[in-house]
Amino acid sequence: MHIETNIVHGGQHPDKLTGALSPPIYQTSTFAFRDADHGARLFKREEEGYIYTRYRNPTIDLLADKIALLESAEAGLVFASGLAAIFNVIVTLVKSGEHIVSDDTIYGGTFGLFKNIFPKLGIDVTFVDTVNRDKLTSVIRDNTKLVFIETPANPTLKIIDIAKCVEVAHSKNVDLCVDNTFLTPYLQKPIELGADIVVHSATKYFGGHGDIIGGIVVGGKIFMEELWKNAKDIGASNSPFNAWLVLRGLKTLAVRMDRHCENAEKIAEYLSKHNKIENVYYPGLFSHPGHEIAKKQMSKFGGMLGFDLKGGKEAGKILMNSVKLCILAVSLGDADTLIEHPASMTHSTYSDEELLQRGIKPGFVRISVGLENVNDLIEDLEQALNVI
Repeated sequence: MHIETNIVHGGQHPDKLTGALSPPIYQTSTFAFRDADHGARLFKREEEGYIYTRYRNPTIDLLADKIALLESAEAGLVFASGLAAIFNVIVTLVKSGEHIVSDDTIYGGTFGLFKNIFPKLGIDVTFVDTVNRDKLTSVIRDNTKLVFIETPANPTLKIIDIAKCVEVAHSKNVDLCVDNTFLTPYLQKPIELGADIVVHSATKYFGGHGDIIGGIVVGGKIFMEELWKNAKDIGASNSPFNAWLVLRGLKTLAVRMDRHCENAEKIAEYLSKHNKIENVYYPGLFSHPGHEIAKKQMSKFGGMLGFDLKGGKEAGKILMNSVKLCILAVSLGDADTLIEHPASMTHSTYSDEELLQRGIKPGFVRISVGLENVNDLIEDLEQALNVI
């Protein structure tokens, strides 16, 4: 089936007991055993079943299976947040004394995790521009266990060639993990391009309404089994109600992503012609250095964009304080259009020098384009730009 149909129907069926079209919410911490032997078999994994929601839960499992299906992966696992998902991936694959490589432009929370937390656990992290194949090859060591990338990168919308990263990583017997949050499997499928693991912040486009926090990992069955063993002990599990809200949000993923993309493309074109804008970062623009790669590995160009204001940080502050329809807030993927200043907000984990090295200038503004009428959004940005 086409992905639009799988988004609506894939992995979901009316409830066998009642015929309910919407899946039940198994809002329980604990599941009863038929008898003592039944409980013992479940704990030994000699029989499939449920024990405790930190281990497994039918509502959460349904979400994990659905995302795995959409991503063309063998299995999935749901976590309390996107960062919890990434943390569990790393500690499952990498031991103290081993090494990972990360692209140098990633979400600020992930950067903080890699820079501040993993070194305390004895895990060494090297940041490199993975667009440059030679640089990526040069930093992989004998003890490297993982290459981690986001594409498009947060917040600069840098495009990384997934297939080329796969070639480099696999030539060194290293796994590749891709954060696919910005695009979702509706617009990009890293597994089909050779990636081993895909992570998502389900908080964003999967949920789509800014009312939950969650993370999801998908990959091969062998790795996912090891990930589950660690995850149940670490305990970063999500709730059944949150999982159900994501399942509900997923029903409209295709139509929402189409609208996000359509609106973002029109706003990017508008901003690219404005005399107060220095640069616009959107993969759909021909001027974007990653445009051709984006066309190759993405079906559309997404709902995220960034731009540099000529007046720098002060101009950005005026703009963000002057919008009336756009909402000054972090996160992304909501129905509402969200505008923020990465250098002082989502990417404040980077030093000023690190920000400039990644091309995140003081006047850089990020927009998560929502579902409103695009003309209203452009009018709002226009009046705010006029204040500068």
